[in-house]
Amino acid sequence: MLYLLFDWLTYIDPLYGLNITPWNPDPALGLVYWLRYGRRAAVPWFLALLGSEILLRGMVAGPLHSMLVALSLTAGYALIGEGLRRNFSTSTMFDNRERLMTWLAVVAAGTLLNSVAYVALLSSAGLIPTGQGALAVWRFAIGDVVGVMVSMPLIWMLASEDGRQRLRAALWRWETLGYLVLAVCVMCAVFGYIAKANFKHFYFLFLPVIWAATRHGVYGAALIVFTLQLAIVTLMRWTNAADIEVSELQMLDAVLALVAFFIGIVVDERRQVADELKHTLRLAAAGEMAAALAHELNQPMTALSAYGKACEHLLERGETGDLLKGAIQRMIVESGRAAEVVRRLRDFFRTGALRLEPVQAGSLLASITQQFFGQCREQGVELAVAQAPQLAVLADRIQVELVLRNLLANALDSVAACPAGQRRIVLSAQAVEGARLRITVEDSGAGVSEALAQRLFEPFVSSKASGLGLGLVLSRAIVEAHGGELWAEVSDHGIFRFILPALESGE
Repeated sequence: MLYLLFDWLTYIDPLYGLNITPWNPDPALGLVYWLRYGRRAAVPWFLALLGSEILLRGMVAGPLHSMLVALSLTAGYALIGEGLRRNFSTSTMFDNRERLMTWLAVVAAGTLLNSVAYVALLSSAGLIPTGQGALAVWRFAIGDVVGVMVSMPLIWMLASEDGRQRLRAALWRWETLGYLVLAVCVMCAVFGYIAKANFKHFYFLFLPVIWAATRHGVYGAALIVFTLQLAIVTLMRWTNAADIEVSELQMLDAVLALVAFFIGIVVDERRQVADELKHTLRLAAAGEMAAALAHELNQPMTALSAYGKACEHLLERGETGDLLKGAIQRMIVESGRAAEVVRRLRDFFRTGALRLEPVQAGSLLASITQQFFGQCREQGVELAVAQAPQLAVLADRIQVELVLRNLLANALDSVAACPAGQRRIVLSAQAVEGARLRITVEDSGAGVSEALAQRLFEPFVSSKASGLGLGLVLSRAIVEAHGGELWAEVSDHGIFRFILPALESGE
């Protein structure tokens, strides 16, 4: 019944009184039905086509030709349906540009072949004037292509629960009402002058189309192009505008629909990439957090273990006085310190919150290099630490150490390719004008090229074969959160520097 209703609503401006109209959305409904049920859809589709010929057009071709026409169209649409089933799963069709073009190519090629067979049957019944076959083929193919292109995405979305939920999410917004109303208003304005102005105002329809597609992706595009086509059909029925070159109008609408779907798909792809990037950054942040926790918790956990053993020995000796109480108090202090480390790192990775405190440059360098001396000895790397100035920075020590840990780990990876005896890393700090502290990590490994330096701090860009390219992104975010900057210098060996605001003397 829905198929017959679609056919009746869009039976406008028929060529020679036949089923050759400017817009045929009913094949879109049939194709979605075929995609869901396969060859079981053949008989219902044939009966629907035959019913349309009998009820809507009075079998102008006669009983035999009407039967053959219904069979021919069923076979042609079945070929298109099978072509789509071979290329698409039941859940993916309009999720990227390649699939969109494949869908459009299958529909266009299949529709053209179907149109030739259909018109040939009508011509054999004497219903197509001599010399008008090409025009009939063109008009029927345009009507089917535009009908499928405009209607099938929306019908496909409505056919699944997930699609209906996403459509409801897009519809349940005032913004959606805004661009749908704008589309109808612009359509009315354009339609009022279209017969006289030769479609020159049609470009105004791109305004609601771009609005919908950029805000709601391919679902917004499906809504807007179907609304525009429905407005065209409704206005044609109300105004009896048979003198308008409807086939030209349909071509313009087809281009509008294609643009809308391309924009919508690009928007959806970009959103998907952005979501994947956020997820990967969260994983990278979790990795950095784990590394920072492993280091920062090492000292308090070691102290807790030592004090615990001390308490055990004291209890074995029967000690219950001040020595035992002191050991227990120190255990409480160390456990509080460990909890504070966890809390501070968690707050930063969740919200970017900083806990600023004065940190001496020398203390900062000494603390971080202690973690790497053993590893450097194992790998035959000379780690040199220059004398730091008597200068303090207001910083979150744990986070700045995380930046230094990243830079030193990268330097270790870089010098690994150097011959033994030529592996060297230098860590230094200098006071620079403007009350700032500049920290440099320099290594003897391969330097950073001009091209790499421009992209090195972008996500997923790494000079290491196994690197994710996210450590430097997180490091720069931390430094910039402190009001500083981090960069790599172009050189024949590795040089990374970052600057932090320093405390004035006496602060």
